[in-house]
Formats: sequence, structure tokens, C-alpha cells
Amino acid sequence: MQETISRPAVRAIAWSRLRFLGGAAVINAVLLAAVAATAIPYLYMLSASFKSNSEIFGYPITLWPREPILTNFEHLLGNFPYGRWYLNTAVTTIARTALALFVSSLAGFAFAKYTFPWKNTLFIIMLITMMLPYQILLVPQFALMVWLGWFNTYWALILPHAVGAFGVFLMRQYTLSVPSELLDAARIDGAGEFQIYWQLVLPLVRPGLAVLGILTFTGAWNDFFWPLIVATRPSMFVLNVGLGSLLGPYNYEYGMLLAGSFLATLPIIAVFLFFSRQLIEGVTAGAFKGA
Repeated sequence: MQETISRPAVRAIAWSRLRFLGGAAVINAVLLAAVAATAIPYLYMLSASFKSNSEIFGYPITLWPREPILTNFEHLLGNFPYGRWYLNTAVTTIARTALALFVSSLAGFAFAKYTFPWKNTLFIIMLITMMLPYQILLVPQFALMVWLGWFNTYWALILPHAVGAFGVFLMRQYTLSVPSELLDAARIDGAGEFQIYWQLVLPLVRPGLAVLGILTFTGAWNDFFWPLIVATRPSMFVLNVGLGSLLGPYNYEYGMLLAGSFLATLPIIAVFLFFSRQLIEGVTAGAFKGA
């Protein structure tokens, strides 16, 4: 016997679906507005890099250039060591990211899967360092760089901020999910400790490595304050410091500055687009792990 649905039930179902669609439409509208608010300044930076100063300061404001020019890029690349700044930023960022991934994952593996004296105490002390303001550590770190003779060198740009407590903590949490029985089975088969770490643990914590890698790469590429302190020669400037040096007290070439800023953002966008899937998987895995 076929069951019939009463009219009030049909109205309730229709009203429920309508409310769901209305809520989804509102959420999508809010997200689109947020995307537009984020993208419009970047699009204006891109378009202004092809404008002259007179058009940038002209009224009414135009999103796209009336007469596109390449003078800003030619002046930037021809009169300033922009390529050197780009190379310094790339070397510093890649080295800091590689060191962060290797040292943080190795330390996280040790804290998660080994037992040694003062293990918990050392871990707590490491976490406490995350509460220290950056300004407290600035003077001792700078004095150490001068004492080691690393001022105006790549060593000063790379080593002090390559590995942090957050990276070790993050990789420890991911490594805790690796079954200890799997490691014991590898030891029974004759695998060494570093072999277990390299061939067994690292593939299993790949989502965490992706999250840490993207965060470290973005932070190192956008770093400004520490390179400003330890690198005073123009040949050792990174992009942010070099672009900041283009602003003089009387001359403001905003078209050239925006052209350099546009070129500086390309690696960040490329890395995010290339590793966005791994980033989402890593954040999702961490969310389920903490649930």
C-alpha cells in the first residue's frame, strides 16, 4: 500500500529545502565578497605596475591602465640589483624551508617515539620559548651573528630562524599517529633508526610536512625585519628590504615599486597553488586527529 504524504509535511519539506538553499546562497555571497575584497587590491597592483606615476595618481581611478607601459619593469631590472635580491630571497627561503622540514621532523620523531632523560622537561622548555616576544631575542641574536662573523652573510639570513618550536611541536603531533608496532617491526627486520625515520616515518607524516613547508616558505619569503637588521649591503638585500629601499624621501616611483611587488608575489602564489591540495589534506588530517 502506497503511503501518502500530507500537505503540511510537503510544505515543511519544501520550506526546509528553501531555507537550506537560502542559507547556502548567503554563505556563497559572503565568500564571493571576501574573495573580491582580497583579489581587487592584487589586481590593482598588477595593473598599476603597467601605469605611469601620473596615471596612478590621476582621477578618476582606473582598474586597468589606459596606456600600458613596460618602463617600470625596465627601470627596476636595469637600474637596481633586483635579480640579486630575488636570488638572495630564493636561497634564504629554500634553505630555511629545507632545514625546518628536516630538523623539525627529526626532532618531532625523537620526542614522539623515543624515551630519554628529561624528555618532557625539554619539550616543555621548548614550548615556553614560543611565548617569548620576538623583540627579547633580537639583541642576543644580533650580537651572536656579529661575534660569529656572520653579519652580511647568508648564514645570518638562514640559520637563526630556520627551525622553531612550532615546527617541532607540529611534527611531534603528526608522528604520534604513526603506530609504534610498525617501527618495532622495522627494527626486527634489521632497519636502522635513521632508515626508519627516512623511509617509514616521513612518508606517513607527509601531510604535516606539507603544512609546515608552506608555512615556513611563506614566512621566510615575506620576512623583512630580521634581514633588515643583519644585511646592510645592497648585494645582500632580500626582496622586501630591497623594495623598501626604493622609497626615497623625495622620489616615489610607485609604478616601479608595484612592479617589483608583483614579481615578488609570483613564487608565493605558485607554491600555494601547487601544494594547496597537500595543505588541505594536512589541515584536515590534523583536525580529525585532534577530534
